[in-house]
Amino acid sequence: MDALSETLRVVRMVGAIFINARFTAPWCYQSPRADSVAALLEPGAERVVIFHLITDGECYVELDNEPPLRLVAGDVVLFPQGDAHRMSSQPGLAPASGARLDAVLSRRPRQLSYGGGGPSTRLVCGYLACDARLAGMLLAGLPALVRVNVRGSSAGIWLETSVRYALTEARSPRPGGAGVLAKLAEVLFIEVLRLYMNEQGEGRTGWLAGVGDRVVGAALNALHKRPAHGWTLEELARTAGTSRSVLAERFQQLVGSSPMQYLTQWRMLLAASLLRRSNAPLAHIAEEVGYQTDTAFSRAFRREFGSPPAAWRRRQSTREPLR
Repeated sequence: MDALSETLRVVRMVGAIFINARFTAPWCYQSPRADSVAALLEPGAERVVIFHLITDGECYVELDNEPPLRLVAGDVVLFPQGDAHRMSSQPGLAPASGARLDAVLSRRPRQLSYGGGGPSTRLVCGYLACDARLAGMLLAGLPALVRVNVRGSSAGIWLETSVRYALTEARSPRPGGAGVLAKLAEVLFIEVLRLYMNEQGEGRTGWLAGVGDRVVGAALNALHKRPAHGWTLEELARTAGTSRSVLAERFQQLVGSSPMQYLTQWRMLLAASLLRRSNAPLAHIAEEVGYQTDTAFSRAFRREFGSPPAAWRRRQSTREPLR
């Protein structure tokens, strides 16, 4: 399994499409910072990533201190850092004062329709909720706004058609419509990341840039495939088809850490997932992530998370879980 697939397996993500909107020009709405509404969108979530899919027409998105960006049908905009933003039929409009968000979220997906009666824009709004620490690595290095057009890929076209169908089904009396939308939100998020990786130019840094790099990507795939292996820099470089110096320099440049530091971080993230999702003994989890003794494992885990694994597991069990 490649590094991206393995990370997405470990990072707990819960998705939903919560607004199905038809706006007519002129219109404008302000979306607050995602962390300020995380508890409303998904109780128990530490991190929420908002996205919008334009299904018909066009509009603009604006971040503070950034020029407006025109969006067309098929565009998906993703806000990895949860920034507040404005969506509008044209730049410079004052945001509408609408219903309270808790009222908007009382039904999912909520059908919205408002504006001045001019040309229409249809869009769907969704989110991905996840644990902040586990998602930090995945989202590191991404800009405040990611824009891709899903109509440029066969998977994206299928996704857009499926979202349209699922939105219709969610309004029908048949059960399961909301569940289908939730899964589609997760798949759409993954497809956006894949398309973004393919469109990245030179000079990008961050974990996704590392995954897409020939040398660093090969090293990441090896580390994720065999996290418990006793890797050395020399063996990892040989696996990646390069020298130790080239791998170390390239890895640091793109990922922001050395390969061995990254391996320790990945092992701890994997251990956290195992602690949360299972009742396996600490000794078993320690072995799964490459530690010969649970003492050494506990020491490393405490350095990363601030508490021993047993105490961390107990604390997690009292938190409100992501659905």
